[in-house]
Amino acid sequence: MKNYLFILFFSLFGFSVYAQNSASATVNSRATVIDPIKIDKTVDLDFGNVISAYNPGQVILSPDGSRVAYGVQISNSIPGTVNPAEAVVTHGNNNYSITLPEQFTLYNQENPNQILTIDQFTVAPQQGNVTDIIKIGGTLNLEANQTSGFYTNSSGFNVTVSYN
Repeated sequence: MKNYLFILFFSLFGFSVYAQNSASATVNSRATVIDPIKIDKTVDLDFGNVISAYNPGQVILSPDGSRVAYGVQISNSIPGTVNPAEAVVTHGNNNYSITLPEQFTLYNQENPNQILTIDQFTVAPQQGNVTDIIKIGGTLNLEANQTSGFYTNSSGFNVTVSYN
């Protein structure tokens, strides 16, 4: 009879066994919005006056504004306007990279078939906290007996800054 009571007792109350079949956790989320990187040109790249020669040559303009000539001459008495390019980069204290073209072409204003090329661009950033001033130099390449005149390219070349 005890066995019957035992079975009756458990059948009335049943077995209550619970298994965990799910769980949850609370996840927080965050985002930081930073200012977009920005670049503003303040000075154009200007190699100044160059005296052509019988041989090809180069004028190298450094970001510090100094220039050196190879195969051609530059005049200290009438240098013309000599400036490395300059731009202000606003970067919010974030790291960035600078991209310059491989080469850029200048055209003689009176004879567009006559060209000069600029290549081997160099950059020197003067670092600040959230803004930097970058100065850009390059190498001006002249042909032998380069036709005199004013050489320019109104389209300009792109200086691109990108967050790393």
